Order: sequence, then C-alpha cells, then structure tokens
Amino acid sequence: MEEYYSLPQPEEISEREKEDAMGAYLMMFAAVAIGLPLPIINLIASFIYFYINRKKSKFIHFHSLQSLLSQIPTTIINWGLVVWSVTIFFKDDWKLTPEFWGYAIFAGSATLLYFVYGLIAAYKARQGKMYYFLFFGKIAYEAAFKVDTNSQKIVSEVNKPPF
Repeated sequence: MEEYYSLPQPEEISEREKEDAMGAYLMMFAAVAIGLPLPIINLIASFIYFYINRKKSKFIHFHSLQSLLSQIPTTIINWGLVVWSVTIFFKDDWKLTPEFWGYAIFAGSATLLYFVYGLIAAYKARQGKMYYFLFFGKIAYEAAFKVDTNSQKIVSEVNKPPF
C-alpha cells in the first residue's frame, strides 16, 4: 500500500504559499503580458515557475505541477494552429479551408476551457484549497504528496483525491 502525506488544511497554509500556488495558474497569461501570440512562452514560463517553486511546499508543488502539465496539451494545440496559419499565409494562393476553421474553433475552445479551469484553480489555490484537473490532478497529487519510502515520515493514506 502506498503512503501519502496528509493534505494541508486551508488554515494551515500561509498567505505566501496560497499566493505562490495561485501564481502557478496565472502563468497562462505570460505571453499575453509581453504581447506575443506564441503559445510556447506560456509553457516556458510555467516550467520556470514550477522549477523555482516546487521545493517551497507540497501545496505549491502540487499546484505548479498541475498547471505545468495542463499547459502542455494547450500549447501543442495552439502551436499546431500557429504553424498551420503561417504555412497558409506563405502559400501563393492562401485560402482558409473548412478544416482550418474547424481546427481553429477546436483550438480556441480548448484554450478558453483551459483559461476557465485555470482561473477556477487559481481562485481555489488562493483560498488554500485543492482543485484537481481531470487528467493531471492525480499525477500532480502523486508527485507532490507521495511519501518517500526512504523518509522517516510515513503517514497513512489520508485525503486521497476522488479518482
């Protein structure tokens, strides 16, 4: 049986930790803040934020990893749209096909969905609460709260997410 550290309760988390966890989700606005429409900037900003803040606390580690992991598919989808758009633009007879518009709508919907969930997660993190994304919540939880078997702090399985 795997062992997990117990989850911190909102009153046990410092204001600084809450702000740092919230900031992990706000990395999605990194490219917008510097005025570039390149989705890779968001991913790089999320990775740097995760790398710098992962050792501060398990709460911050969870939120920054979940933010980073959820940024990857959004970046890939948007990068595909950017490459496709540039390819079309440099053709002699550039024409926007129905397939392109379908993919553009898909990419826009995925980005909007990510923004909505990211803002909800940022709000929850600021309150000191855990918020689990569908695919990435369990991975982030496992990485942040799994007890190292070499450690002396073995705790029983408590507050495991509902997966």
